[in-house]
Amino acid sequence: MLSESKDLRCLSRKFARLQTLMHRINGKTLKAEHRRQERRKASGVDGVTKDEYGKRLDENIAELVKRMKTFSYRPQPVRRTYIPKANGKMRPLGIPSYEDKLVQGVMGGILSDIYEERFCDSSYGFRPNRSAHDVLRYVDHTIMTKKVNYVLEADIKGFFDNVDHEWLMKFLEHDIADKNFLRYIKRFLICGAMEGTERRKSDKGTPQGGLISPVLANVYLHYVLDLWVEKALKKTLKGEIYYVRYADDFILMFQYERQAVKAMSELKARLGKFGLDVAEEKTRILPMGRCEGTKESFDFLGFTFFNTQTRGGKYRLGVRTSKTRLKAKKQAVKKWFRSRLTKPLTETLRKAGVALRGHCNYYGVHGNARMLWNFYDYVRYTCYRMINRRGRQGKLRRDKFLRKWNFYVDMPRVTVEIWNQRPMLA
Repeated sequence: MLSESKDLRCLSRKFARLQTLMHRINGKTLKAEHRRQERRKASGVDGVTKDEYGKRLDENIAELVKRMKTFSYRPQPVRRTYIPKANGKMRPLGIPSYEDKLVQGVMGGILSDIYEERFCDSSYGFRPNRSAHDVLRYVDHTIMTKKVNYVLEADIKGFFDNVDHEWLMKFLEHDIADKNFLRYIKRFLICGAMEGTERRKSDKGTPQGGLISPVLANVYLHYVLDLWVEKALKKTLKGEIYYVRYADDFILMFQYERQAVKAMSELKARLGKFGLDVAEEKTRILPMGRCEGTKESFDFLGFTFFNTQTRGGKYRLGVRTSKTRLKAKKQAVKKWFRSRLTKPLTETLRKAGVALRGHCNYYGVHGNARMLWNFYDYVRYTCYRMINRRGRQGKLRRDKFLRKWNFYVDMPRVTVEIWNQRPMLA
């Protein structure tokens, strides 16, 4: 599998358009995708799980390959569900059926190998060996060492729900000549969604939750934003301009304010051409960098960036957990502990420790220690209150609780270096 991936990347570097991709979706690759699937993942509209599909794996895969070759295979509509966002709204997810997950997984891997050789360095989300922490390093390094005085903070309104299918297929056709491969991508785009007992058509958008959606979203924004910034915006505007994108979140950094104003106007027109809009309330230009006296800040990838100083009085770009994100996490913690009133204490503490380690693994960056402790103290206090609210049991003394807490839960610590490592784009 690894050799096939390297071979496809080599072909992508060599040829402008790739052909004969469908033969890569075969019994071998579908079985490999089956092994990668997690058992506890939610099932689609057909209710089939990994274990059920695997009982007759060889027969099921053989039948699937046969249907794909005769083009009688048609993806089932995704099962629509909703999860809460940090701002209190609900994010729609589309959960494919198990068989569709296998096909999407293989096709997504093929697309990733093709486009990994074509994507710009400014793109980070849903790509191998790239993470949100790499973006933090890049932003910190750029504002600290380059001629950056203004930041354009922008947000695309409902991006995943508004991807234009016609434009997306044109972008894919620019790089892929296999019409049968593109035919199946189109089928996944228009398969629709089941919301309860109602089936809804999908004439635009790529449902979040699908295995193929992240790479399709990257392809769309590669042509709509990344190439436009690199080949048009940077060449027509004066001064230094820097750009970075993670999935559909991105920022532009400028040397001059007038160039930032002009870029904002052109950005709105550019997105509008491809069926997208900026969220006006979340799009603005703010002074950032070594501008004297500014107290502005901006949120990006769950962090707040702001101007501050070192103990010696020198300029420093500060970074902390976003207050909006922190508030949402605290509300989730409170709700979770309420659901644990009748559960064993040791199990609750063990799960709390795992959750806090995950929190530190993402938010434990340099300069954010205070916010780490803020969240840690809140979780510990909420847990203590939950324990003493349980009926039929006397109150647990704080010293005894702390001994149990400290046994299962590690103290917060910085886990990610973002100050001294040179970022990819520098």
